[in-house]
Amino acid sequence: MGRVIAFDVNETLLDMSALDPLFERAFGDAMVRGQWFSQMLQLAFVGGLTGRYVDFSTAQRAALAMLAERHGTELGDAAEEIVGAMRSLPPHPEVPAALDALTGPLAALTNSPLEVARDQLANAGIAERFDAILSADQVRALKPRPEPYQLVASTFGASIGDVVLVAAHAWDVAGALSAGARAAFIARPGMVLSPIGSQPEIVGRDLAEVAEALEGRA
Repeated sequence: MGRVIAFDVNETLLDMSALDPLFERAFGDAMVRGQWFSQMLQLAFVGGLTGRYVDFSTAQRAALAMLAERHGTELGDAAEEIVGAMRSLPPHPEVPAALDALTGPLAALTNSPLEVARDQLANAGIAERFDAILSADQVRALKPRPEPYQLVASTFGASIGDVVLVAAHAWDVAGALSAGARAAFIARPGMVLSPIGSQPEIVGRDLAEVAEALEGRA
């Protein structure tokens, strides 16, 4: 088995700014979306560090509850509306064509539960472009732990060194590299790499640039 390219989903492939109107209505400020995502990651990662698995959907709801208390607001039905809207995020504009330009097995690898991931990619119109849709929930360990990246390798009968993770999150890139995989970083607006530790072999402003570089090294 040769190279296998695995893609993070939220923010890497799908545009979470589509949630901004929901946060504007719920909190009066679309910028709270960023606070929510960071709080959700913190809850999920603390669970992993303390030996308690916290799935992403649970972390999302808990993070909304914390933000509502912090901002002194009652969310009511808005919480479920936001969590539910995660299933229908649009892809970033360049994503479909960039995926089509890539050769070799492609996998989606997300921390979202598998059912959510399948809905997300189907609703975004890109599910059929993947040879496998994989969730960290299947191994009960969220990225950046090594198990999800190893799941990609075992699914395709590949070595971990043949897996290339594409992500717009520095923590995801760091996890892949630590697990022995390779990585490419999408420097979407506001996304920067950590200066600590190993660095990805490819950096691009969007998936089109990353895909071109990957094909140049195929």
